[in-house]
Amino acid sequence: MIKATVNGGAPLSIETGAKVYCNDTMVDWSARKLPAGNYSILMDGRSYTAQVLKIDREARMVTLEIAHQRYEVAIEEPIDQLLAAMGIKDALAHKLNDIKAPMPGLVLKILVEPGQSIRKGDPVLVLEAMKMENVFKSAADAIVKAIKVAPGTAVEKGEVLIVLE
Repeated sequence: MIKATVNGGAPLSIETGAKVYCNDTMVDWSARKLPAGNYSILMDGRSYTAQVLKIDREARMVTLEIAHQRYEVAIEEPIDQLLAAMGIKDALAHKLNDIKAPMPGLVLKILVEPGQSIRKGDPVLVLEAMKMENVFKSAADAIVKAIKVAPGTAVEKGEVLIVLE
């Protein structure tokens, strides 16, 4: 059974197999991909056209547009539900890694400080490598635990630059 939450509403229980059930009610539906990339959906005798706007596999979120309405669908698979029941819901989340130099270079700027809270995608450091400036961004929400380098420091591949928690 999959649980789906649409636009933050009440979770829906969806069971698939020979027949599809939503909250224990059988639903007659089918979907086909159209040449333009949209989907044609027939549900309980009504026809809809859906467009997938975004898929975030890590967050298990799908953003759809159906009849000019936007829907954010959060999906919980059986393993997610089991881990939540065991009290270890975030066990499948990716381990937060320290920021390391992917190649030798020179630290130009440090854009964060210890204790600072950062969000996924926030710029944290600028490294010059192969005559190009590379802006490093946070891969997840985190707190800067320590900064291991200073501007003007030459670093080697794999060297830890910023420690996150």
